[in-house]
Amino acid sequence: MPDIKSLLVTQALELGFADCRIAEAKEAPHAELYKQWVAEGKHGDMAWMARNLERRTDPRVVLPGARSVVVLALNYFQGTPATTINGGTSPGGGDYRIARYAWNEDYHDLIERKLKALDAWMIQQGGAQRYYVDTGPVLERDFASEAGLGWGGKSTMQIHRHLGTWFFLAELITTLDLPADTPAKDLCGKCTRCMDACPTRAITAPQRMDARRCISYLTIESKGSIPEEFRRAMGDRIYGCDDCLTACPWNKFAQVSHEATFQARESLFSKSLRDFLSLTDDEFRTLFAKSPIKRIKRPAFIRNVCVALGNTGTMDDLPGLERLTQDNHPLIAEHSAWAVQEIKLRHQA
Repeated sequence: MPDIKSLLVTQALELGFADCRIAEAKEAPHAELYKQWVAEGKHGDMAWMARNLERRTDPRVVLPGARSVVVLALNYFQGTPATTINGGTSPGGGDYRIARYAWNEDYHDLIERKLKALDAWMIQQGGAQRYYVDTGPVLERDFASEAGLGWGGKSTMQIHRHLGTWFFLAELITTLDLPADTPAKDLCGKCTRCMDACPTRAITAPQRMDARRCISYLTIESKGSIPEEFRRAMGDRIYGCDDCLTACPWNKFAQVSHEATFQARESLFSKSLRDFLSLTDDEFRTLFAKSPIKRIKRPAFIRNVCVALGNTGTMDDLPGLERLTQDNHPLIAEHSAWAVQEIKLRHQA
């Protein structure tokens, strides 16, 4: 008769997860390092990361009586695009790059449905759970490494032997006492490709990340002005950055996801940067309905587009940008003015 753990793994795989491993519910191995990172302000404007540190570093505080952490991986690799932009990973004819995970629908909704189904099965086995997909106080990469699902690369991103870097993490903290898997070994060796690939040098040392320098942080989490020292390094990226992920040699083992939800949305990549400049709030919400991009709202998105045009645009882009220099939102007005200046400097020199 299969034990509960074996049945759980089977349930997870049938739901579409690519891997399912178990870690002991205990204080996260990097708890003190995380607290130091927060104390040094390297989390930037992500204030939630500094709240409830004890809950974030110990799942037993989140769920009294917790014995295990079920760690899950969901593959989102869409394969190599037919067309790439500036050596990047955006599909189609768009003149911009968007992080792979945001090419279509919001992964939170899809994964939460799967977690809810797994939670219901675990309740039948006598367990009580709290589940998250980067939405709660869990140092998920720590527990993924502890569970043997992968290891933390020098970029701080999780690496899986058979998925590379292209997967989402999710977890269920449970009162079920499940046998823990063997922690993963760090298989990065002397490789520093992810560190070398970072456009803004946000990876300050192996497994050390200053979020305030990261393009993903600047284009998604930061709601204010993008520091000028990083704008040119952003290039044509308008939502997130995959450079440290793409550089990882373990991606040679990556397999294309069976989830159609993650395939690139044609309506998104058929547009040009210039097209985005004229989006109204309603048009923005319609275009990015069900997309994670909708979360940053139109002003921050247009801010990112302006920076990308400042780096890649031509004189033909000036009319749209100059119109936005009079925009009522200061974020849009400031970054469009910067873009106008950059294009003129580049093309009138």
